[in-house]
Amino acid sequence: MSQRISTPCVGVCSTTVGDAVCRGCQRHLDEIRDWFGYDEAERRRRIGELDALRVQAAASLLRVDDEALLNAQLARHSIRVRPEQPPLSRAVELLRVGRERIQDLSRYGLARQGAGLGLTPPQLFAKLSDALALAGQARIAPMITDSHHSG
Repeated sequence: MSQRISTPCVGVCSTTVGDAVCRGCQRHLDEIRDWFGYDEAERRRRIGELDALRVQAAASLLRVDDEALLNAQLARHSIRVRPEQPPLSRAVELLRVGRERIQDLSRYGLARQGAGLGLTPPQLFAKLSDALALAGQARIAPMITDSHHSG
């Protein structure tokens, strides 16, 4: 029986509309293309980088106050997350999927903080999405530079 290949894909690939970095998973177009050629250790390393990027971007806007409640809501709404995925990275997925339906973040184990204070869930996600796009671009800049120098 074949083992499922781990991937950070969330099924919203903006590279199909011309973005060099996907707004859904924050991977570069080349990284998406090459993903299945990476060994499991390399995929895990890159997923760890992407989780760290999401945690850093989300931490300026919100925090997880109740991880068990967050996980229960993710399961209730059938939002797919990885067991090792950090809570704030999971919160990004929750906002991506449920931002228009969520009224009270505390019912999802989340609380606004910092630049997220006073923002609605759709506004939080918009701010988060913009931060992730910038962070994703910054993340791949060294990869592009390296590939141009090595080729």
